[in-house]
Amino acid sequence: MTAGQAGPSTGESGSEPLWRRSARQLAASYAEGSATPAEVLEAVVEHAEQIDRRLNVFAHRAFDAARRSAAASGERWRAGTPLSAYDGVPLTVKDNIPVAAMPCAWGSRLYADRTPERDELCVGRLRAGGWVILGKSNVSEFTLGLGNVSTLLHGTTRNPWNPALTTGASTGGGAAAVAAGVGPVALGTDGGGSIRWPAGYCGLVALKPTLGRVARLDGLPTVLHDLEVIAPAARTVADLSALLGAVAGPDARDRRSLGVPDGPAFRGRSLRIRMVGRFGDYPVEPEITASLTAAADRLSALGHRVETGEVPFDFGRFDTHWRTIGTTGLAWLMRRHPDWRAAVGDIYPPMVEHGRSLSAADYVDALDAFRDLFAQLADFFTGTDLLLTPVAGAMPWAADQLAPPYQRVFTGIANATGVPALSLPGPPSPAGLPIGFQLVGPYGADRALLDLASDYEAAYGWADRWPAVAAPLPKGARA
Repeated sequence: MTAGQAGPSTGESGSEPLWRRSARQLAASYAEGSATPAEVLEAVVEHAEQIDRRLNVFAHRAFDAARRSAAASGERWRAGTPLSAYDGVPLTVKDNIPVAAMPCAWGSRLYADRTPERDELCVGRLRAGGWVILGKSNVSEFTLGLGNVSTLLHGTTRNPWNPALTTGASTGGGAAAVAAGVGPVALGTDGGGSIRWPAGYCGLVALKPTLGRVARLDGLPTVLHDLEVIAPAARTVADLSALLGAVAGPDARDRRSLGVPDGPAFRGRSLRIRMVGRFGDYPVEPEITASLTAAADRLSALGHRVETGEVPFDFGRFDTHWRTIGTTGLAWLMRRHPDWRAAVGDIYPPMVEHGRSLSAADYVDALDAFRDLFAQLADFFTGTDLLLTPVAGAMPWAADQLAPPYQRVFTGIANATGVPALSLPGPPSPAGLPIGFQLVGPYGADRALLDLASDYEAAYGWADRWPAVAAPLPKGARA
């Protein structure tokens, strides 16, 4: 798939301060010579210094290295030899994705001293396109937090829309950064909703791609089997597509990446969409139900058929086996660290004990269930194009507290089955807080989801909504 590989449009406004411009706007500015990567980087760094005191988005700042990268990018633009259309665009990388010569602590004191010698494959692809890495975004410990980014090592990340509240999951540092203007895009991961929840709570668009869409190599130990994938978040669909295009593609060393289809084409036809507002007996808070219903009305107004229906897979079986992979993976990981108990957060010893209580047969039971669930979804998608659900069952809660148990039920099915799922901003709450909704598509339908998202954004755009913490600089201040 070549999502986002087309060059940027120059039709977007360049009147925004540099740190508020989209990746596409920045790329157009570089091509036109109206701004340089170094100028943009300094604007973003100056803004980040102010933002991070309130939000704590970084696990590691790499501003000096970013300055060197931006300077090199500027030389390439002046010579007419940029590495890609997005050469010089700044972004954050989640601190469970290895970046050479930068710490990769995985949110844990157990890994605080680890500095990889090699980039993970997707980071190497970013470097090959000239993207500028601002640093590593804060992450929940082992990406297995229960609804927040709050660690003993790097502290608590806060929501730009209300710093008392959570960003929702392990890519919360990257989502908070983008929502507050610290880079137009963020590279994260999604192992059960880890990029979709923060996108929903921060007013962003994010994609959990099809398993294998982004090949993986030289990453951290695999504690989530193949549930966790590299995943982008952005303020705009064009930027999301651009970042996905920069990192997507197969690699012969990752068999999961070989032969991933491009999926169906949705643009230009009326889609049949099933809306499911509740899974099992788990409650959904009323603001979310209201926003989901309004989003469904918007999709209907675009010409699609949205029908309310039942969950199209065996949710009880999914719910039974969902915890198995993560807790057994964590128990396996802790065998490498005899002193782990004193180093990790309080929620992790019970997870490890649960994982240790399970057998190899339990693990295979989970994999067998997920295989059957994939078949059920594949049957469903022969007659229905997309599944529409909330991203989360709960509005955001206190930043240092755990999620209510009903918050997490909607997203894991895409990870268990490997299909793509997109989080889009729906109508906000009466208090103005972002609320996301989720579209799940058939295996390989990443491009089709992005096409629908682009149509939705064109009709009901959200990119002009900024949280108060990211207010424009005073008139006359340097951008």
